[in-house]
Amino acid sequence: MNVLVAGGGGFVGSILIPELLEVGYNVKCLDTFFFGEEPIKSFRSDIEVIKDDIRTFNPSILKDVDIVINLAAISQPDQTKQIDPKLYYEINHLGCKRIAQLSKEQGIKRFIFTSTCSTYGFQNDIISEKSTTNPIEAYGKSKVLAEKDILSLANDNFTVTILRPGTMYGLSPKMRFDLVVNGMTWALQEFGKINVMRDGNQWRPNVHINDVSKLITLLVEMDKDKIQKEIFNVGANEQNYQILPLAKLIGDSIGAPYDLGWYGEPDTRSYHVDFTKLKKKLGFKIEYSVAKAAKEVYNALSEGKTIKDETTSIIGWYKQLSDKGTIKSLGL
Repeated sequence: MNVLVAGGGGFVGSILIPELLEVGYNVKCLDTFFFGEEPIKSFRSDIEVIKDDIRTFNPSILKDVDIVINLAAISQPDQTKQIDPKLYYEINHLGCKRIAQLSKEQGIKRFIFTSTCSTYGFQNDIISEKSTTNPIEAYGKSKVLAEKDILSLANDNFTVTILRPGTMYGLSPKMRFDLVVNGMTWALQEFGKINVMRDGNQWRPNVHINDVSKLITLLVEMDKDKIQKEIFNVGANEQNYQILPLAKLIGDSIGAPYDLGWYGEPDTRSYHVDFTKLKKKLGFKIEYSVAKAAKEVYNALSEGKTIKDETTSIIGWYKQLSDKGTIKSLGL
């Protein structure tokens, strides 16, 4: 089976592609590689690499593809508005809509789209897939638009599944330290202090990157009747945390002395998510925990196996690329 992974050089893709290869799939990786090709170095010779943009790629690359997994996105909210909001709508909405539409036109049978729990924005109630979305920034809003357009393409010959992962964490060849668990762990290892975004009461669901990758791999050949036009929150009910208790959990799990501090204006996002559908309908069980992952990230940092640099923050790096003209709005 031939699988195309859009955004395959990113935080999720660089974990997912080796899993797909291990199962025996042939893989094409479509990516702009704005963050470099180092994350795919270990398996580059085993895949077909296509350096291109989902907004502009030639549809011919979809020839002979059976499944498309779209991970491509600006995958972080830009609450400080450092980059052009148009980029979110061009990449996260129109680019994702385009690759889905072209996939359907090319006769591809299955399309898996990774959205985000950020589509829920701010809500006081516990949220299920049936809850109304309430995105409050360009990232969440662009993902909601993409979900709607992609789901509308589904028919008997084109299976569409939408995933809404919680905030991801864990080690990856394309490492990120702008995600709450990874970022807190880095600060603890670097400074012995965990900075908590005010006011600390905001809720975040969390999910390990390996669990997300495992789920996507299973969806590739899952019975389409279980996943057609379905939206799944991806995570575990017990991994919904308020930010201050999450910081304490990370600090306590490492076992090293630490202090807590505060930063920023009060967070505008807060969502406590129900993941019952994932387990009940698909029988999928989350395996990884925050405590275990925090230890792994902490140790990797301590041993120099991973580092925090300018490319490990999505928004900061996109701003640099935008300032240089490397990435820009195409006026779509």
